[in-house]
Amino acid sequence: MSYTRVAPPEGFSSPGLFATSFDKVIGLARANSIWPLPFATSCCGIEFMATMGAHYDLGRFGAERLSYSPRQADLLMVMGTIAKKMAPIVEQVFEQMAEPRWVIAVGACASSGGIFDTYSVLQGIDRIVPVDVYVPGCPPRPEQILDGFMKIQDLVRNESLRKRYSPEYKATLERYGIKTVQSV
Repeated sequence: MSYTRVAPPEGFSSPGLFATSFDKVIGLARANSIWPLPFATSCCGIEFMATMGAHYDLGRFGAERLSYSPRQADLLMVMGTIAKKMAPIVEQVFEQMAEPRWVIAVGACASSGGIFDTYSVLQGIDRIVPVDVYVPGCPPRPEQILDGFMKIQDLVRNESLRKRYSPEYKATLERYGIKTVQSV
């Protein structure tokens, strides 16, 4: 059995000693232990199932455990067509997730409504929740989903611990009408 060796974060090293910033260590731990919550509604969900299979294996990237409870997940993966009637549910799921949380819009339908330019289809989930990474395709191949996941890992790895308390982040959530918890 072989293991993938993760490069250490930036820092000072010598024999028996490694020093780095707290942000880098926490970022490395978070990036390699993301618990995704799949919200799959159509063909993109089938491609995601292939991504979880043995051939592509999303578990190699630290996402072995899918979470179907918003309170235990930190990555919302919205895949497929989202009807306007489902929009409040997606928003509620996002609000129930604990900070820090990230969102991937997988496929053309989740990103922009896809070919369904109708009154009943939400024209992109970025109208209801802030999206961090968009994965193009109709449906996207498992390789594209893995690429989007690795982009989230890069984002998580390099994110400051203070970002979630910044006025810019709070303003983004308020723009979407999402309630923020006051810091103590």
